[in-house]
This record gives sequence, C-alpha cells and structure tokens, in this order.
Amino acid sequence: MATIQRRADLPANRAFDFTGAMRTLCHDLTARLDELRHIDINRVAIAFSQTRKPVRHGLQATLTPLRFMGGSLYTRRGRRRYTVQRLFDRDGREMLYILRFYLPRFLDQPFAEKLNTVVHELWHIGPEFDGDLRRFPGRCYAHSSSEQQYDAFCRALGEKYLRQSPPADAFDFLQMPFGELATRHGTIRGLRIPAPKLLPVADT
Repeated sequence: MATIQRRADLPANRAFDFTGAMRTLCHDLTARLDELRHIDINRVAIAFSQTRKPVRHGLQATLTPLRFMGGSLYTRRGRRRYTVQRLFDRDGREMLYILRFYLPRFLDQPFAEKLNTVVHELWHIGPEFDGDLRRFPGRCYAHSSSEQQYDAFCRALGEKYLRQSPPADAFDFLQMPFGELATRHGTIRGLRIPAPKLLPVADT
C-alpha cells in the first residue's frame, strides 16, 4: 500500500503546480467530451518524472493501470500469483491509474502535440473504468491494429474539445515550453509517485 504525498518543499505562491494544472485540464476534458465521460479523474493519480537528458524526442507520458485484465487485483505469471501495489490519496480514496508526464520533454513539444498526448493517454483508460486498459482485438491490444488511426482519433478528440471554447485557463499552461513556464513562476512543482511494485501473493 502506498499513499500519495504532495511535495511541500517549494513555496506554493511562487511555484507552478504542474500536476494540479494537469488535473484541472483532465477534469475539463472528461466533462466536455462524451468519449471520456467514463473517467473519474478523482481516481486517477497524476504525476511527473524528470527526464535524464534534455532532449525533445522520447517518451512524453504514460498511463499505468493498477488492475489487471477485467479489473482483477491478481494475475498469474508462470506458477506465481501476483498483485500490484495499491495506491491511495490522502483521503483514503484508492487510485485506479497513474497518469505520468515526463518533464521537461513533454512541455517542450508543440501545443497541439501536448494536447494530443493528454487525450491519447486518457483514451487508454478502459470503458469500464475498472483499473484495466482499453483493450482492442488482436496482438496490439493497446493501440489497435493501427497506432496511426489511434493517434488520429485522439487528435480529432482534442480538436473537438477546443471547438467547445473551453476556458483558456484550463489549458494555457500547455502553450508555454518548460523554460518559459519555469521562468514565469520561479519553479515548477507537482506530485512524484514511484512506479508501483508487482507483489507475489500466496494462492488461497
């Protein structure tokens, strides 16, 4: 079991709360887009990790499911039975997913790519919202048989969101690169959540 703790070592009145701002954006996306209404953002932990190299190419974001296929707490690998480390917020509410962004790399992409990345990761959340991923038929269950079509669909969802004239303060931070955002606010803060561990359990 793990509990989310907010970083408190930076002055809140100066620092830009990246994960707080991302949570506001995700709330707005899931409220406005019918395709994402199955998501309860209050049960999605939003975090960031610092990239080791200051390059723009590479991993931008990940979605980690905290359940296995069909929302199960357990899975088998060979002869062993496993569960995943569970995660709770400070109010005791259990999280079903971890949505993680890699900074500064993510923020140094063009605005349209940043919005597409957010929608892309949210669309991975299974329609049952049971802690499992959205699964497509075939071997490429995460992105369907065509990752290009998956990305095109997510890009269209992002465009649909913008056509609804959402409040600018929900997404304005995505229009600035990391350096500009850090300069404007002095520094950037947010939640850091370790990768959940896969834990062996005894058969019952």
